[in-house]
Amino acid sequence: MVGIDRLSDLAVLRADRDVPDPPEYGDADHLKVGNLVVAVGNPLGLAGSVTAGVVSALGRSLPVRSGAGNRIIEDVIQTDAALNPGNSGGALADGNGRVIGINTAVAGIGLGLAVPMNPTTRRIIYSLLHDGRVRRAYLGLVSTPAPLHPALAERFAQRTALRVVEVIPASPAAAAGLRQGDLVLAVNGVPLRDAQSLQRQLFEDAIARRTELTAIRNNALVDVIAYPAELTD
Repeated sequence: MVGIDRLSDLAVLRADRDVPDPPEYGDADHLKVGNLVVAVGNPLGLAGSVTAGVVSALGRSLPVRSGAGNRIIEDVIQTDAALNPGNSGGALADGNGRVIGINTAVAGIGLGLAVPMNPTTRRIIYSLLHDGRVRRAYLGLVSTPAPLHPALAERFAQRTALRVVEVIPASPAAAAGLRQGDLVLAVNGVPLRDAQSLQRQLFEDAIARRTELTAIRNNALVDVIAYPAELTD
């Protein structure tokens, strides 16, 4: 085991013998509903099994937990390719044989989920290869996407923001002055349209770094400065 990241359900292993050449990797961000996919794995102990299906939905969220850390795996791929216990960790490939996901969960009959292969997961894998772990920043807020009033949506050129549901006491978000009910529009100028867009900003390079959050409070625009801590299990 080279490294494991429970908050993304990914790990990197080192083989002690010769292995086939690595596959070509695709980009799950380019998938569309209806695309053909092929799942590879060992369902129910039946080694080397292959099942085919289509992408039945994109952008699903898969809540995961590791110690005190909670995270949502972003943009999870939903497929109707038959998955069973033993498929987890196997490749999900597109019609051209490129790996675009890693099977992670069986949600029900005809409903399987896979962690996407995209720039975010590539960053995670790179960290596991070189450091054996993934360091993340922690703000200490619970948020949910919320639609903006049409006038605000036009003003800021975005339809949604993140409404702060809870601010964890003694957290960086609390120290920065964020409050329950605030609508967070952007972090360091990057618009936030969903929880995943915030998580993309909270990797190692954000730890202890001056971070500007733009929010709406009582219909007024406010800027708060936070210094994210390192997320620990």
